[in-house]
Amino acid sequence: MPDLTVLGIETSCDETAAAVVRLDAAGRAEVLASVVASQLEAHAPYGGVVPEIAARAHVEIVDTIIARALDEAGLAFSGLDGVGATAGPGLVGGVMVGLSAGKAIALARGLPLVAVNHLEGHALSPRLTEDLPFPYLLLLVSGGHCQLLEVEGVGRARRLGSTVDDAAGEAFDKIAKSLGLGYPGGPALERLTQGGDPTHFALPRALLGREGCDFSFSGLKTAAARLAETIGSDRDRRDLAAAVQLAIARQLAERTARAMAAYARRRQGRDLRFAVAGGVAANATVRRLLTEAGAAQGFSFSAPPLKYCTDNAAMIALAAAERLRAGLSDGLDAPARPRWPLDARAAAERPLHAVGRKGAKA
Repeated sequence: MPDLTVLGIETSCDETAAAVVRLDAAGRAEVLASVVASQLEAHAPYGGVVPEIAARAHVEIVDTIIARALDEAGLAFSGLDGVGATAGPGLVGGVMVGLSAGKAIALARGLPLVAVNHLEGHALSPRLTEDLPFPYLLLLVSGGHCQLLEVEGVGRARRLGSTVDDAAGEAFDKIAKSLGLGYPGGPALERLTQGGDPTHFALPRALLGREGCDFSFSGLKTAAARLAETIGSDRDRRDLAAAVQLAIARQLAERTARAMAAYARRRQGRDLRFAVAGGVAANATVRRLLTEAGAAQGFSFSAPPLKYCTDNAAMIALAAAERLRAGLSDGLDAPARPRWPLDARAAAERPLHAVGRKGAKA
């Protein structure tokens, strides 16, 4: 089976990214280049991502970022076997930019196109740097997504649980904003926790006693925002930040532990592998509690390096390469999708968000 060298393009939110990944005959991935251009400075004055600004910024720089990735990989377009681009879910204006660029390259160079689900990119991202066989249990946790998935293979993921309101990363960002921290709020809040006492403030614990593996962070977000209005000292701000971080990490670990128990029963205790991916996976407290939860039930723990936790194109290139290896590709009419669940059946049978309601992107 020949090696596959694939260009990946990612523009679903506020990072313009391109990468080149080579998948060898044994299924091992090598990242030949990964370039990410951030828009943090453009969005910081607004305290969050402005979709129109993001889309315009992608248009201005996407061709330059692609050229840089190819240059760093030491390749021309002729050295590629395919091109993958995020087709959703995400801010649809931005998604259209990267997907259009991918289509143009595929058409001009006669390459197969893969319209990649951004969630599948995250789901496969631990396989960028380590040998993680299918199947495995995955916690996908970021600013727009919070899901527990059983990843059975390429294109085969079963949703075990998801957030019923806010994603964990969204809660981090909004609580950080209440504390007067800059954007992005998650890393800023983690820095503020240094020296803080997580037991000083009592915060609500959601879904206690509720069956299943779903998450909820809106009550915590509201309670923390109200507390933030009543405190003034730096010590209290550190304590509240520490309490918030522990509360989010604890809920993630508790609901994941429940999913692990169910997964272990189905697998009859064999091949118990757990992975975490997404931007919130970069949080040290979240990683520690998830590692402890997995160890308690006999699961191995995998996570991509921090640079592949947040949005990047290497994971998109890998997802495209794995799909091409499986004989899967898309036509030039592939649509850009603001919402695109990995488990379409679960989304149809148990929708988490009504039509028209704001909420997590998937």
